[in-house]
Amino acid sequence: MKTEGYIYLYTGNGKGKTTAALGLALRAAGAGLQVFIAQFVKGMHYSELESIRNVPQITIRQYGLDCFIVKEPTEKDILAARKGLDEITEIIRHNQAGLVILDEVCISLHYKLFGLEEIIGLLKSKPESMEIVMTGRYAPHE
Repeated sequence: MKTEGYIYLYTGNGKGKTTAALGLALRAAGAGLQVFIAQFVKGMHYSELESIRNVPQITIRQYGLDCFIVKEPTEKDILAARKGLDEITEIIRHNQAGLVILDEVCISLHYKLFGLEEIIGLLKSKPESMEIVMTGRYAPHE
């Protein structure tokens, strides 16, 4: 029996969005699912990642270079985010994970690292049973 995979959005001011997504990743890994976490914008070490680095079902990739949130993103920042979006597109297209987390995708959209249409298209193309989590402030209404 196939189950329908949900799309989650954790947004708003304050802390806890990434942590909530990581909790869902641990739950999915415990259920035997492969998990892929794409961290857009982030390229630094975060302590919460240490607790899941040794979980074999979870793959984490960071597609950020430096914290540009206090300044405008550079061309290198945009290219790093595009690389992540390209990799995620292939993972979704080939159904390589039961759970995909797009951490800070809303911030990436806010800073125009890629287009909203690309993300909406990606969500519409997800396999039926795959779950996708999006996090970040400034989630667009769409």
